[in-house]
Parts: sequence; C-alpha cells; structure tokens
Amino acid sequence: MALHLVRKALGCCRFIREFHGGTVADSVPQSNGMHRIFSGIQPTGIPHLGNYLGAIESWVSLQEECSSVIFSIVDLHSITVPQDPAVLHQSILDMTAILLACGINPEKSILFQQSQVSEHSELSWILGCLVRMPQLENFPQWKTKNASLKQEGTVGLFTYPVLQAADILLYKSTHVPVGEDQVTHMELVRDLAQRFNKKYGEFFPVPRSLLTSTRKVKSLRDPSAKMSKSDPDKLATVRITDSPEEIVMKFRKAVTDFTSAVTYDPSTRMGVSNMVDIHAAVTGRTVEEVIRQSAGLDTARYKNVVAEAVIQKFAPIKSEVERLKMEKGHLRKVLEVGAEKAKELAKPVCQEVKKLVGF
Repeated sequence: MALHLVRKALGCCRFIREFHGGTVADSVPQSNGMHRIFSGIQPTGIPHLGNYLGAIESWVSLQEECSSVIFSIVDLHSITVPQDPAVLHQSILDMTAILLACGINPEKSILFQQSQVSEHSELSWILGCLVRMPQLENFPQWKTKNASLKQEGTVGLFTYPVLQAADILLYKSTHVPVGEDQVTHMELVRDLAQRFNKKYGEFFPVPRSLLTSTRKVKSLRDPSAKMSKSDPDKLATVRITDSPEEIVMKFRKAVTDFTSAVTYDPSTRMGVSNMVDIHAAVTGRTVEEVIRQSAGLDTARYKNVVAEAVIQKFAPIKSEVERLKMEKGHLRKVLEVGAEKAKELAKPVCQEVKKLVGF
C-alpha cells in the first residue's frame, strides 16, 4: 500500500513522474540532480501500529528505492513538552533499537540523533527570522497541544514548526514522507524555502510531500480518532513491543458494533473497517481479499484473526528490539557514525546560508 504510493510519486527515485499536485521541476534542483529524502521521529513513547504502517515501513522501502535517505531521531523536538532527562536518554537508545529492528539499515541510509548536529539549531534561528507570528499561531497542532497543557505552552512548542523546516532544508531535501496531518507543516517548509530563495537567491530546493499512506490506523477504542501514543486509554493503542497477550487483549476489547458479519464500510462501520484495514496492511493483502477470506467469521472471531496477524508481523521485530537494547554501545556507535555523516552534509549548507545572510 505505502510502497505503491511512494513508487508512483518518486518513479522509484530514478525519475519523478508525478508528485502530489506537481513535479519536482517546479523546485530548485540540487546541483547533482539527486533526489534526497528526509524524515524524523520523536523518541518519546514506543512507536505503535499506526506509526509502523504509516511511516516506518515506508522508510524501510525508501532506503531500498532511493540513493540518499536521511532519518533523524528528533530529540530537540521532544523537549517542547516536559521530559525526564534520564527517561529521554534511554528513549533515544530505545528508538534507535526499534528503527534498526524494523529494518532501517545505516549502510543504506543515514540514521542520527538530531541534537548531535548543531546546524539544525543554527538554521532554525535564521529561518525563524523569516516567519511572522500569525503564521505559527494558525497551526492546528499549536492550538491543540497548547490547550491540552496544564500551563501555557513554551516558545519552543510555538516555534517547533520552524525547527522542523530547518531539519528538512538543512540537507537540501527534495522529498519528505508525511501523513495527511503534516500537510500544513510542509506548506510552511515550502514557504520558507521560497521566501529564503527570493530574499537571498536560489539556494534551497522546494521540497515535495510524499504521502506514504492514504489510510490511517484508528484507535481500537474510538475508531473515529487515529491511534496515538498519548491516548490515555491503554487498550486503544497497539505498540510494536507489546506482548502477544497484550495484543490479543487489546483487539478483543476493540470497539466494533452490533453487526456480526465482517464487511468494509468506513463511513458506517468504522470499527470493523479499521480491523480490515489493519489486517490488509500487516498481511500485504487487499481489502477485498481480506473480506473474501473472512467470510463466515463473526466479528468476535475476526478480532482474534487480526490480533494473530499483528502478532506474527511484530514477533521478529520485538525479538530483535530486545536483543539490540542489550547492546547500548552498538546503538551509541550507530548514532555517532550517523551524526558524522549528517554533519558532513549539513555543515557546508549552513556555512553557505551564513554567507548569504551576511554573517
């Protein structure tokens, strides 16, 4: 599902044919004509089923399809809300283990810790001086997160979309894998690239969004909402490292409806349709194949079928995560080498930006 969309958009990274409403010809090309992918993930919380199917699985495909792929554990973003330092430090290593276990290969892509490349912060300040306050105030994520906090949000929380733009532009990225909820952020990234180019001369490519998935994994307890790390209902979210017993329990408790047949209609049967979407995604089948193969099952039995499919998908990943978490030295080395590679790309870009600005 996700790989098909990526291939359609990127033309397997050898030639871009069509792209989310336009072609890369609309943007400033890199000097060597290479297409570069950038994406990041926060180290807070264990990635869940939706994170895996909507992002991580696509990342693994991208590194196989494209020659320049950069993935960052964006720890600077994580401190926009309070964090325990010891927990955050461990979470960075845990996230590294999870990404490696899922198939991210440091030999085929760059995997690094954001805070270890200081140019991210430097470029963020420069870009921040090009943004007007109302532009950030209108971000729905700011309104939502600020409203959910017990105290008023910080400046970091308010300006983190600028840092996100810096993350992307620092590597002259041409394409960014995103979900539909990140489209507003990409509009800011593109706007800042164009604004910088207009003021200082053509420098940054104007990056394009790669919509990696058309379907969102919904909460198991509220199928009208997407699955979330921060959901207070522990039964709503299936995490990559959940035990088989936990996965079975969560699917058994999943909200469906009073019709026993397994059918697919997201508008009227959101809960069951969410099950079907998950089942199709983890098995690589189409929705039609899943429905046909599930004929005769009631929803109670079908929940167990889907749970087993998820368990089978995550079993080797969970086992590898547990092994890698015992090798902290190896995890730190992966991040160290990744940061060196990232800095080799970031430093000359940041130096040129400084010259253009007049520093």
